[in-house]
Amino acid sequence: MTPNPQPPSFGLDDFGLDDRLRLFGYVTADNRHAYLWVLRAFGAARSSYHVVLHTTEVGSALAGLAAAHAECPDPATLELPRLLDALVDWGVLDRGQDGTRATTVAEYRNRHSVYQFTEAGYRAHRAVESVLAANVQDSTLSRLVFADLLADLKALAAANEAGDAEEVYRKLNRLDRALADVAERAARFYHMLGDLSRTPEVRPEAFLSHKDALLAHLRDFHDELQRYTPRLREAVFEVEATGLDRLIEATAEADERLFSTPAERLADWQRRWAGLRSWLAPPSADSLSEADRLSGATMAAIGDVLALLRRVTEARRGGVSRESQLRHLAAWFANVGSEEAAHALFDVVFSLGAPRHVGVAHPDPEAIPGRLSWWDAPAVELSRTLVQSGRAPGQGNGRPARVERSEATRRILRERQVAEERRQSEAAGRLVDAEKDLDESQVAVLRRLLDIALSTRVAGRRDVPLAAAAFGVRLTLTPCPGQFTTVQTETGRLHLDGYTLSVAPAAHVRATA
Repeated sequence: MTPNPQPPSFGLDDFGLDDRLRLFGYVTADNRHAYLWVLRAFGAARSSYHVVLHTTEVGSALAGLAAAHAECPDPATLELPRLLDALVDWGVLDRGQDGTRATTVAEYRNRHSVYQFTEAGYRAHRAVESVLAANVQDSTLSRLVFADLLADLKALAAANEAGDAEEVYRKLNRLDRALADVAERAARFYHMLGDLSRTPEVRPEAFLSHKDALLAHLRDFHDELQRYTPRLREAVFEVEATGLDRLIEATAEADERLFSTPAERLADWQRRWAGLRSWLAPPSADSLSEADRLSGATMAAIGDVLALLRRVTEARRGGVSRESQLRHLAAWFANVGSEEAAHALFDVVFSLGAPRHVGVAHPDPEAIPGRLSWWDAPAVELSRTLVQSGRAPGQGNGRPARVERSEATRRILRERQVAEERRQSEAAGRLVDAEKDLDESQVAVLRRLLDIALSTRVAGRRDVPLAAAAFGVRLTLTPCPGQFTTVQTETGRLHLDGYTLSVAPAAHVRATA
């Protein structure tokens, strides 16, 4: 039996798991800032195609960085040979000998050392730099990519039908990278929102100044995703209709990876197409695609932002956040001088005191044997007044207190109630034929009708119409997936996602008319 040939080992393949983890050893070293700037000097030289550096050249590059960046250390204060040797031990740099740089026999005998990045070391350095340069500006959702995805799928179907293997490879490779970028952006954005919601102290000014832009960004992304998801699904089916096997074979044939066999390239592109299809067109109607999950995550993120907004608003109203209050309270408990003072502070803060003990004789003491245990004896009824205030009912004069009735107050309250009902009925009547922005009273009636209608929803059923009737009008919500209704008001816009809204006079109002 012939053993399987080993795959070629070049560059990265020579690094095992431990070797790759040791690449980040300089990050936790004592002199990590010096190591970082030494690697930045190599990176600056690499950007100008100067890959191999001598110790003196590293010092010159560091001097240039120190002139441009105040935080860069002076190369004269660094032990460059020791730093470079440590980076070689970690596998970040590679050391070689270049005798042509020697100008004297002594230098030639001392082996003129030169250094350069290893491939894995350069990638580790770029990973560290990406973490150091990361900021909130990188956490954004791309809503414009869906139009490009649809255009590329259309072009992919046309190229596959025409038999253009290179164009098929270019389009499919671009689609694969675009979807990976969408997933990466979404993951970073939702992680950013999660970190924002878990932050103990959110600066109210910073959050309130960006909340509108954040909510608009989420809403626009969700709208574009809902609009393009069915079109992208249809485009995937059109591509597969032109011949999926021919598509994968043409892409694998045009793939230019040198160190992969044709079978490995074919299996890799089959896996990539399966991932693309799971993103846009799941295999069955019951299963959710990654686009559907992304839509659900977007709606959950909108809810998290609104919850954070409510938390920040309450903190501003009270002057300090709830968490700060609890932290100060914990500090008070920790700094009290005695246990008695801690108990007193606890009673004042939480309004707790000693329990009230009450005793009442049974109406018929002879009915219960004296030898019967309290666990088995029937309970004695206690009045609420005795338990709450410690006074027996009718303790004053033996008679219940007289109920005060104020006819004038009752009449005023009744007039207010009738006036409020009349105002709501008039607002509901104007809501039926509204042709301009809704005023505050119409919006209040609309919200009341929406509350009644949405409370009748059945969990998991979004295909059932919802209805509510009040104030002489009837509101109907008709399911319409992928669309939304916008209601213009004097103070803003109200969006209803997935429903169309209609308001008409109620049946009994029409019959009376």
